[in-house]
Amino acid sequence: MRNTWLSPRSSIWEYWTSVIVCLFWIQHCCGMPHVIRIGGIFEQTEGPVSLVSAEELAFKFAVNNINRNRTLLPNTTLTYDIQRINIYDSFEASRKACDQLSLGVVAIFGPSHSSSSNAVQSICNALEVPHVQVRWKHHPMDNRDTFYANLYPDYSSLSYAILDLVQFLKWKTATVVYDDSTGLIRLQELIMAPSRYNIRLKIRQLPLDSSDTRPLLKEMKRGREFRIIFDCSHEMAAQILKQAQTMGMLTEYYHYIFTTLDLMAVDLEPYRFCGVNMTGFRILNVDNPLVASIVEKWSVERQIPHKPESGLLEGIMTTDAALTYDAVHIVSVSYQHAPTMNVNSLQCHRHKPWRFGGRFMSFIKESHWEGLTGRLSFNKTTGLRTDFDLDIVSLKEEGLEKVGKWSASGGLNITEVPKRKGMNITASLTNRSLVVTTILRADLAVAPFTITYTREKVVDFTKPFLNMGISILYRKPNTTNNGFFSFLNPMTPDIWVYILLAYLGVSCVLFVIARFSPYEWYDAHPCNPGSDVVENNFTLLNSFWFGVGSLMQQGSELMPKALSTRIIGGIWWFFTLIIISSYTANLAAFLTVERMDSPMDSADDIAKQTKIEYGVVKDGATMQFFKKSKVSTFEKMWAFMSSRPSTSLVKSIEDGIQRVLNSDYALLMESTTIDYITKRNCNLTQVGGLIDSKGYGIGTPMGSPYRDKITIAILSILEDGRLHMLKEKWWSLSGCLQEERREAGPMGIQNLGGIFIVLASGLVLSVFVALAEFLYKMRQTMERDQVFVQCHGGRDQTVVHLREAGQAQGPAAGRGEDRCGDQHAHLQRPTTPGKGQHELQPWEDPCVPVTVCAPPGKGLLSHMVAGAASETRDNGIDGITRFSINHSNMGTLTKHGHLKMAASATQV
Repeated sequence: MRNTWLSPRSSIWEYWTSVIVCLFWIQHCCGMPHVIRIGGIFEQTEGPVSLVSAEELAFKFAVNNINRNRTLLPNTTLTYDIQRINIYDSFEASRKACDQLSLGVVAIFGPSHSSSSNAVQSICNALEVPHVQVRWKHHPMDNRDTFYANLYPDYSSLSYAILDLVQFLKWKTATVVYDDSTGLIRLQELIMAPSRYNIRLKIRQLPLDSSDTRPLLKEMKRGREFRIIFDCSHEMAAQILKQAQTMGMLTEYYHYIFTTLDLMAVDLEPYRFCGVNMTGFRILNVDNPLVASIVEKWSVERQIPHKPESGLLEGIMTTDAALTYDAVHIVSVSYQHAPTMNVNSLQCHRHKPWRFGGRFMSFIKESHWEGLTGRLSFNKTTGLRTDFDLDIVSLKEEGLEKVGKWSASGGLNITEVPKRKGMNITASLTNRSLVVTTILRADLAVAPFTITYTREKVVDFTKPFLNMGISILYRKPNTTNNGFFSFLNPMTPDIWVYILLAYLGVSCVLFVIARFSPYEWYDAHPCNPGSDVVENNFTLLNSFWFGVGSLMQQGSELMPKALSTRIIGGIWWFFTLIIISSYTANLAAFLTVERMDSPMDSADDIAKQTKIEYGVVKDGATMQFFKKSKVSTFEKMWAFMSSRPSTSLVKSIEDGIQRVLNSDYALLMESTTIDYITKRNCNLTQVGGLIDSKGYGIGTPMGSPYRDKITIAILSILEDGRLHMLKEKWWSLSGCLQEERREAGPMGIQNLGGIFIVLASGLVLSVFVALAEFLYKMRQTMERDQVFVQCHGGRDQTVVHLREAGQAQGPAAGRGEDRCGDQHAHLQRPTTPGKGQHELQPWEDPCVPVTVCAPPGKGLLSHMVAGAASETRDNGIDGITRFSINHSNMGTLTKHGHLKMAASATQV
């Protein structure tokens, strides 16, 4: 009975269905507009008043625009069915999807939450109805959602875009702050960057159940984290910026990157002039005039009062709204290009799919459309949007501006080159208030701040404004007064010894060579051709005299004649020329300059001794230099200092200065500081030159936008000389400056007294030498008797007058002088013959020398008159004793009173 009743009923249902289909077919054939339906499932917020989501408004806005503009669907009317669900209610989402499928929708849009979206996606896969998404969704690698299309950019592509931007900004450190666990998936390429790039990342998470991010911001500020990447919604970004401003984190030192594509929907007006660097991405192609007109139309239709507390701009088309608008259009375009498809009412419990669903889904994935978000194209396998363009936007004083573009095919292209480590740097420091201190919790650190490798890793330094190096600060030694013999100072004692040895050697060689050379010998009696007596000027004493005369630049009467001796003389003159010139050149400086007697002159000197203690300022740049140096001298010095840290290392420069003044201590420090200190303390001085080369720079926090501008200013004042004038101004304020610039005064007795001592010593020495010569000669004369014979008398007998050596010669002495030595005498007669003297015939030789030798023990007179009888013995006034000499015994007396010797007499 029951089956019989149901059978007619089913036939009636099929009949009326056929009638309705025929009516629709007749209307289509007659040109009546065809109606297609799309479904939208959107979440609504919980609360006293349910707010309509931006996706739902954009869904309706797109449908209305398509129906008003018949160019896209000329013969088709697009209708929609909208269902609202509570967020996280996947069961309700499934039920609403089944309701829409029963109405015969060609595609379902939404919902956006992952759990609800997955429930709807499973139904669409079963019934083969396209499911379109506009929110980011994690897409597993083994995904089998064939009837799925997502207009939101692929998360891996977005991650590459963020990584490219970080690399362009040359970030070495960054902090990633994510909202939920899906953020780690979206940023996986960036998170894996440290293993492939030189980037250090710190990962943090925003509070889950609170919008108060101040504790997290405070922690990041304390950790000096200036480069931060926020992965959150634009609503959360607005709250973060408001709280960061109250904490003083919107300054030039901070750089924020927001991964949200809706940064333009945040009210950035309060932050335009605070100098913060803010960078984001935008997919909405507002540069297209058509897109701009649609966005403007959207804003006009949504006149919503501004709510300052939200931090958002009302009426701005968000990315989700723009993607929903494009999604409706891409489905409409696909339906237009598809062949005629019948839309059936689908029942979830029957599991009978739409037979045209697969074909329609293929048309959607193969469609191309230039929408509000740029070029629309999908991966035919996954249904993801991979080929898209992103605008790089940056906050400037004029507002949010486009500074570049990123695409999956072309990568990052910055059209406006940002400043290093900061894309929004003020054009000038004019009217800027900066905090200047000696610690790095401010804008600038101005101090004797040495630029080192370790400091550069945590501080951004400007270019050096003052170059210097490490040197030695030590107590000024006492001045060494010039002594009486300071004229010997231009040459060291060993040089003087070498000069003396050279003088002795040259004199001896000259003496020997002159004796060997035949050309240095000459005839002693050139008037006597038969004489074979020769002489040599270069005796030993004369050789020494020649060397002294040349050395003193005075010359001598002795001149070399042979070529060999002239060579010796020329070389000696050249030697003395260089020695005297060098001595004269240095003599003035040594006589006029007060010299310091310093125990050390360089780092090598101080390293070789242990008597003088030395050290550095503890934990300073100079200490780090010696600690890390590989030079043997500096390693030795560091070993000395590190072995006694309590005495070698000082706490500050002031403590080191006091220790240098009060003890035998040397402080190693920067030369510029030493120069400044020594100009104000006349008891201190710099010892030696520079050990290394460094520079002072102005320190700024990492990423400071002021660094480059200050560097440019430093280079400017360096080039025009203003920095040098400033240094001279402050360094020259010294009482020691006049002492250093004191001109050399006239030389006194303390400079040249030694010369007078040498002169007086020479005079005294000459007197003593003269006395010695006189005494020596007297002694020789006493040992030998010399006789002068004067003759007068008759022809047979001659009276001779004998005068002993040493007695005064009377007026009877004439021409006969003793020219023959101590043992020789001349016989001579008075110039005018006396009474009774005979005029004798003259000899050829007026002077006949005879050798009168006295045997030992006998007097010269007794020997002389041996065999002669004394005629008269008169020791008168003239001291002459008179004797008679026989001619036969002694010789013949000449006319002039000379005795002509016998042949047996010895003549000289």
